Amino acid sequence: MKIHEYQGKDLLRAEGVPVPLSHVAFTAEEAKDAAAKLIDETGSEIVVVKAQIHAGGRGKGRFKEYPELGGVKVVKGATAAKDVATKMLGSTLVTIQTGPEGKKVQRVLVEQGMDIKQELYLGITLDRATGRNTVMASTEGGMEIEEVAAHTPEKILKEAIDPAVGLAGFQARKLAYGLGLEGKVARKAAAFLGKLAGAYERLDCSLLEINPLVITGSGDVLALDAKANFDDNALHRHPHIEALRDPGEEDAAELEAKKHDLSYVNLDGNIGCMVNGAGLAMATMDIIKHFGAEPANFLDVGGGATVERVTAAFKIITSDPRLEGILVNIFGGIMKCDTIAQGVIAAVKEVGLTVPLVVRLEGTNVAQGKKLLEESGLNLTTGSSLRDAASKIVELVNK
Repeated sequence: MKIHEYQGKDLLRAEGVPVPLSHVAFTAEEAKDAAAKLIDETGSEIVVVKAQIHAGGRGKGRFKEYPELGGVKVVKGATAAKDVATKMLGSTLVTIQTGPEGKKVQRVLVEQGMDIKQELYLGITLDRATGRNTVMASTEGGMEIEEVAAHTPEKILKEAIDPAVGLAGFQARKLAYGLGLEGKVARKAAAFLGKLAGAYERLDCSLLEINPLVITGSGDVLALDAKANFDDNALHRHPHIEALRDPGEEDAAELEAKKHDLSYVNLDGNIGCMVNGAGLAMATMDIIKHFGAEPANFLDVGGGATVERVTAAFKIITSDPRLEGILVNIFGGIMKCDTIAQGVIAAVKEVGLTVPLVVRLEGTNVAQGKKLLEESGLNLTTGSSLRDAASKIVELVNK
């Protein structure tokens, strides 16, 4: 689960992590009031208006309606903040992470202007190679960390966190000194790292990224940005975080899939996939691409799916307007082939079938499953193997 920058900063603030003063605004008038409040609080007329969407690269992004305007704008005065917010709110911001379709901005963060002396990068995530949560730091703040990793990997410092003791003090100091910090600034940075690592652990984050982490002219260390992702499997422990979900930023089909405990990810292709097992689902998508087509989704119905869940999965697949064909690929172990067949039949009868359907069943109760499909009267094609099924659906779609 992802949240907005302003929500991430609220959580960090509660955890004792230093962040700038800021206020969220949903209208241009609210942005003006927020800016006026910040001016009173700080004594400075410089404020920053930041578009809030679930995507990075906002500063370098551009609005479709206002190509001269990026997603982060420094302005002077409350009236200027209102003018910028008027343009941002309701407009579509395109960044390197949104794709060409962009995302509509529904809220902005109005933040105090900062006297920035230095920008750094800081992030914490799970390193699957070591099985440890790992702190990454770099002097290349404000840059996409993927670009830094690709071209200058030596500029990324890493420290693995021992799950028994957390981020040790010497590790935090090592990172601070490695970033070239000295004296009280290094001590503040080390303290910042300790608090951030603690917050990551307590909040069950899967990613906590500060880009940039800034050093001010007065030597303060603050999180100028905050990107926080959370482990969905741990959200039951954090209802206050679950309440921060913004459905408008998430794919509608993926939200519907979560209601039925389905693992679903919407993709850009035209052939829908219904598979049981994540590995088999990946193999199914790969072989569709091998035959020259593109999968429209990743969908794992799981090992213990019911007829109702299979029906829901089929309805989600067919809701995609780009869909031109469907491949059902089931290897019956815990999941029985007749259950899949019943679900497919029920779903087709409910929503109809306007695109080619190829079904490949193998495993537990396969004979019963195939018999149910044969006697259903549905216009479908069967596949004797995964390769056979994939080649058939691609051929049918390309007719």
